[in-house]
Amino acid sequence: MSDHTELEEGTALTLDFTKLTKIGGDGHQVVPVAVQDADTGEVLIVAYANHEALEATLERGEAVFYSTSRNEIWHKGATSGDTLAIVDVLVNCEQNSLLYRVRPNGQGACHTKDEAGKARAGCYYRTITSPSTLSHADAS
Repeated sequence: MSDHTELEEGTALTLDFTKLTKIGGDGHQVVPVAVQDADTGEVLIVAYANHEALEATLERGEAVFYSTSRNEIWHKGATSGDTLAIVDVLVNCEQNSLLYRVRPNGQGACHTKDEAGKARAGCYYRTITSPSTLSHADAS
């Protein structure tokens, strides 16, 4: 298994506790965005938005983020067709994070696929079973 595949599909817990330090150190001016299915309440993904991504989200009515790894605006679903229609955009009390309440259009919100090759509904598809291991929640 490649390192990337192991990270996304493996059962070893390898959390990146340096992510926020890297984002800040690289000068990204972003806020975290929790994305929640407006109908089910499921948290689908956590991403980031800069000013431009937030404006694009409000104008399009679909989720647009800022990719901190690619350093570019990312319209979710532009390539896959799995867009996220905005129901509400909420801001927290300290105005340092956002909540996008959405209705998914397409197969799923995550870029990974399940064993059948279908996009997963959300990015939270594994459960921590011990301090070092994970299990797939979608493996029945």
